[in-house]
Amino acid sequence: MNLESPKVTVEKSAEYLYTQLSDIRNFEKLMPENIAKFEVLGDDIFNFGLKGMPEIKLRLKEGVPHSKVILNAASDKLPFTLVANIDAVSENSSEVKLDFEGEFNPMMAMMIKGPISKFIETLALNMPKL
Repeated sequence: MNLESPKVTVEKSAEYLYTQLSDIRNFEKLMPENIAKFEVLGDDIFNFGLKGMPEIKLRLKEGVPHSKVILNAASDKLPFTLVANIDAVSENSSEVKLDFEGEFNPMMAMMIKGPISKFIETLALNMPKL
């Protein structure tokens, strides 16, 4: 299952956004209002929970300086990747789009498609908060 957030323009440089997204502590600023839990577990891993959804651990997998930050689910129960793609528009402006890729059975995909779509859209729309 592949989902994409809308592309969001942020009045920050690509370098700044890359640095902010590479620090997992900053993801708390991007979370939706209905967040029930956010906990940093290490330099590259955090746990979060939204009301009515199971908790999810995300691990910073890798980054491509100033253009891409890749996070993986730290559990095999819901294997997925979340990629933040950063495109510099100008020296002080960038576009960010989130891509969600996961391998789920059809029933699971049907159940989580709506909530995950809304979640990554919220993360993208909150990028100016960084």
